[in-house]
Amino acid sequence: MPPMAEDIARGPLATKVNHLFTAVRQAGGDEYTFDEVAEAIRAQGGPTISATYLWQLRKGLRDNPTKRHLEAIASFFGVPPAYFFDDEAADRINAELALLSALRDAPVRNIALRARGLSAKSLEAISDMVDRVRELEGLPDPLADTDR
Repeated sequence: MPPMAEDIARGPLATKVNHLFTAVRQAGGDEYTFDEVAEAIRAQGGPTISATYLWQLRKGLRDNPTKRHLEAIASFFGVPPAYFFDDEAADRINAELALLSALRDAPVRNIALRARGLSAKSLEAISDMVDRVRELEGLPDPLADTDR
């Protein structure tokens, strides 16, 4: 079972860095490599950071990066630096990343696109049906800790 947003937000730095690599993908859907992230940070004028150092942070072998390194990593992945310092912010950001990840899933995206333009009442009915099917399949409510 994949970790819930709450588990990721409360975990160690390595868990948060790892989650960014797995949740924020390239346009084609591939994970960014450590080299790609390090080079992009350098190209954006960020601090010097090596692919090896990123790997160490992701694996938990290093756990005390500078604030500038965390800001650069956050900037690359498009999240605010608060992701690393504020558990409530991390919870919200992880929920948003989960939504983006779901929308990369072609069948989910197909349903969302087909629902576009429906009335609020119809969208509510569809939402209720999805909730019921998730319940029947024993799946947790992905919106349990977020605002609907």
